Amino acid sequence: MTTIAGRPNTALLVIDVQNGVVAGAFNRDAVIANINTLIGKARAEDVPVIWVQHSDDHLQPGSENWKYVPELVRDDAEPLVHKRYGDSFEGTDLEAVLAERGVGRLVVTGAQTDACIRSTIHGAFVRGYDVTLVGDAHTTEDNTAYGAPSPEQVIVHTNLYWRYHSAPGRRAETVDTAEVTFGRG
Repeated sequence: MTTIAGRPNTALLVIDVQNGVVAGAFNRDAVIANINTLIGKARAEDVPVIWVQHSDDHLQPGSENWKYVPELVRDDAEPLVHKRYGDSFEGTDLEAVLAERGVGRLVVTGAQTDACIRSTIHGAFVRGYDVTLVGDAHTTEDNTAYGAPSPEQVIVHTNLYWRYHSAPGRRAETVDTAEVTFGRG
């Protein structure tokens, strides 16, 4: 259903599952295990796995905080997109990476739910992609000290509103890891 012509393929996005991003994240280990399950399934089905890695003043390239968590291992042949903004498309080559692979549908996982995940799912959707958010494969840290809802509420709310998000010619959905299909469905 994507509005991007000639792009029938699906890709798995693994966004910012870096040491310094998920160190204090809600349900960290279970989320990472779910992402690992999805990576294995995508690889088995020859679906592109696209890794996105954030850099900023707190995530300096090469630092331990900047590195992906050790539980997730990127294959050298899998693209790595470096970003400095919340939306994984802004100022990156993500669009070119996806176009080269004929991708019109994204299955999104990673962190932080209320920052880079939200920015990327919306950024993809307005660019014409179908976007599947994996409801039990994204997480965030506790920002209640700054007036935010609890991490669990942030995740539940994001899953809820994305499930009902819509626009002409595109599909948004929220599914759990066990329900993910990489086919067009």
